[in-house]
Amino acid sequence: MKLVYQIINNVAPSNANVFITGESGTGKELCASAIHQASRRANGPFIAINCAAIPKDLFESEIFGHVKGAFSGAVKDRTGAAEMASGGTLFLDELCEMDLNLQAKLLRLIQSGTFQKVGCEEQQSVDVRYVCATNRNPRVEVKEGRFREDLYYRLNVVPIELPPLRDRGSDVIAIASQLLEKYTRDIGKSFTGFSDAARDLMLAYQWPGNVRELQNVIENMVIMNTGAEILPEMLPDTVRHAAPQHDTSGVWVERRKNNLNAPERQKHGHSTSGAPLHLASEAEIEPLASTERKVIEEAIRVCEGNVPKAAAYLDVSPSTLYRKMKSWEG
Repeated sequence: MKLVYQIINNVAPSNANVFITGESGTGKELCASAIHQASRRANGPFIAINCAAIPKDLFESEIFGHVKGAFSGAVKDRTGAAEMASGGTLFLDELCEMDLNLQAKLLRLIQSGTFQKVGCEEQQSVDVRYVCATNRNPRVEVKEGRFREDLYYRLNVVPIELPPLRDRGSDVIAIASQLLEKYTRDIGKSFTGFSDAARDLMLAYQWPGNVRELQNVIENMVIMNTGAEILPEMLPDTVRHAAPQHDTSGVWVERRKNNLNAPERQKHGHSTSGAPLHLASEAEIEPLASTERKVIEEAIRVCEGNVPKAAAYLDVSPSTLYRKMKSWEG
């Protein structure tokens, strides 16, 4: 996410078009809004259009507007999104859902800065910055012929890929804490945080619905429960029951099996603590905290950055590792 923030800061002052990709619920519209708010157009309008939610036969009218009598039901003039966004930013969400014929008209608008309302021959000029988004792979859409290649390259000046929540580590708890504070205040409850067990379950869960799913879960728990802490039993079944399967390589099962077999291995004289440590002199003795940090960092590296997986191998909770990592930042 630090790279995402850096790209936003770099691109915002320019007028370059931005193409945001990412799974549903990762915050693509929020990213687009952040670009607008940090730009010189911040005092202008931010107009968002969901291309997947507009019927095909009404799409041209939504983007370009229409004049009275242009078609059946056009009882008055309508201002389109392009005109409303002039001086600001037009955000086109789920752009890959747009019909190919409309894509050609959008390309003309972007290239010339002019358009015609439906039913009108007069050309109008607009000054618009375009930010678009999709939860599909735009390159695949271009290859399959569902998205115009020339439009893709016109819009994809600065690409931003938003990572899914499951790949963002302790961000899950940071975002959840902010949401908990908001809903606690709005609903009038007294929650102040999450228990360690609840944190571990939330860190281990995959969050297929990303931030949007997390938001719904937090709001539901605040509404349906009371207390000072969010406890494991307050979490929905999907989170509580799915969390142990977070690591598909079987680490959780293997760790549990190893722990259960430890007394048996000790009885037969087998070590349960790994290779012995040999120090040549007192000078080689390091502080325990330093040694612990090296072990944790190496475990995370071997697990390719997967903190819950590293925690399972180290036989500690993921929240323990996240707390230690946070303390190292200071």
